Amino acid sequence: MQTSDHILVVDDDDELRDLLRQYLEKNGFKVSTAANGRQMRAALAAGAAGAVDMIVLDLMLPGEDGLALCRSLHADGATPLPILMLTARNEESDRILGLEMGADDYLTKPFASRELLARIRAILRRARMVPAKVRLGDGDGGHVLRFGAWQLDTRTQQLLDGAGVSVALTGAEYRLLRVFIEHPQRVLTRDQLLGLTQGREAEAFDRSIDILVSRLRKRLRDDARPQRLIQTVRSGGYLFAASVDAAT
Repeated sequence: MQTSDHILVVDDDDELRDLLRQYLEKNGFKVSTAANGRQMRAALAAGAAGAVDMIVLDLMLPGEDGLALCRSLHADGATPLPILMLTARNEESDRILGLEMGADDYLTKPFASRELLARIRAILRRARMVPAKVRLGDGDGGHVLRFGAWQLDTRTQQLLDGAGVSVALTGAEYRLLRVFIEHPQRVLTRDQLLGLTQGREAEAFDRSIDILVSRLRKRLRDDARPQRLIQTVRSGGYLFAASVDAAT
């Protein structure tokens, strides 16, 4: 099955990198490869083979590791590419750091090729998905949603603060905010949030949603508020306390 999706695989293991390229090409993806951060940046800058839609990024790279590269990809404030982080170490700290740096998901080596394919397809599907759980407003302005002093343009995925300044969101942060906006003033469990944002069930001691909530709170400057927009419900999950409507 041919797709238009272009995957950049960044891994210093020559054999694994080539196997991933062959497997993904067999499943219809356009694939570019890089062995380190320098080659990754060159591939992204060249654009000769078409725009990259997603990066599969190994954590343990020579020189700049995957965490540093993930951080740098988000540093310029542009809308970042979706990232699937690969790690050979099944350490919770590695997974947490990867998510905190902006990775959309992680996969521990060794992994089944079908699981890799499923994760990639799920991330790409979520990246282009425009959910419609809540209909807020009609007409040309219906895609701009307002909550408190904030506005979110769901067409451009642009978040604006009360002064009209754009605040960059990662793909995972945007999806979490959309889920909250679509379910305002309703308690959502961590399992529900994980399913709605990442399309998978929580593993034991999975803290990915808590990390994403913490990141989103920082974007919304929620920690400084006496009444948080995103409230923690003890033994329940999280609640988006703001009212949501269409901007006029």
